[in-house]
Amino acid sequence: MLSDVNPYGSRTLVVERDDISSVAYLCAPEGTVHGAVWLANHVPAPPTIDLNRLNSGLPPVAPRANTRHPSGRPPLGTLRSLWFEEGDGVALYENDELLAVIPGWADMTRAMPGYSRDAIGETPFAWSLEEASEGLAPRLDKARAYWEWRGGDGAWASFQQFVMGHLDRAVGSAGRFWDAGGGRLPTVGITERPPERGRRYSILSTVGMSCQRMPTVEQYIDRPDAYARVELAVATPRDPRDAARLFMWLGQYPWHSVTWLGHGHTARWYHRPETFPLGSAYSGVIMLAGLSGLPDLSGFTFGGDAVQWLWLMPVTADELQEAADGYEALLPRLSADRLTRRAT
Repeated sequence: MLSDVNPYGSRTLVVERDDISSVAYLCAPEGTVHGAVWLANHVPAPPTIDLNRLNSGLPPVAPRANTRHPSGRPPLGTLRSLWFEEGDGVALYENDELLAVIPGWADMTRAMPGYSRDAIGETPFAWSLEEASEGLAPRLDKARAYWEWRGGDGAWASFQQFVMGHLDRAVGSAGRFWDAGGGRLPTVGITERPPERGRRYSILSTVGMSCQRMPTVEQYIDRPDAYARVELAVATPRDPRDAARLFMWLGQYPWHSVTWLGHGHTARWYHRPETFPLGSAYSGVIMLAGLSGLPDLSGFTFGGDAVQWLWLMPVTADELQEAADGYEALLPRLSADRLTRRAT
């Protein structure tokens, strides 16, 4: 009935039906189902859950006590989707009325389905949309406003200008600018800030990651508003074009992989060690929200959220292994000098 891919290409909403019921799935590109919700019965509801139908892999049928239409309802009307800004959740509308929501935290393996307008109470297939509307309504309003703004004339240009102006004040004049998006959302650029103000190294920063909130943050952080928007930065005395490859690697990663980046997170270089942009002695990076000896990049907000700049610090294979047990033990050994000193 409907198949719609989110703007980042990382999730697909699929709505299916047979003569008995309709259901929606939130799937990864390879087909893995990450969330699902029952939408409607089209025949009289059974008194209890139909296990035979489930075991046959057919869409579920809601029991009589858990549907607002125990006698069944006609096939669904015109459907359209509204994706969350993060891309990890989606709302489904029927004839422009809210029908269902599959949020990013939906997880069928933990018996956490999406929310359905026709559902009463909670079943393994759907939770009541009416009971969750107070919490979901602001999210949907924000999503609608975001995509309307993002699709408007000059939206990206104005955002880019704001970020560039902030960095002008924080670290000095802009040099070269490179595209790191490759024509795919999210749009991400790389700005170079050549040596000035007494520093002998260049600073590079992404421009565009903070234009949209990262997925899944709210599943791990109590106050996601303080961590949902980031940009990445790196300092280098080498050819800035080498360091810029780090942003080609990580700049779109949260949205394409449906995850988030934060202080203390690590990433192992995906290619041969000798190709690592900051030197073959290193095997990846750790991300740090602040680092003594490097400029303070804080102070920029967007969409009501503070934007956090994460410095990319190169780490060895042994340090990556150590960080897996807790990054805090690494911190005393990490200093700005590792980034800014010239190799001898």
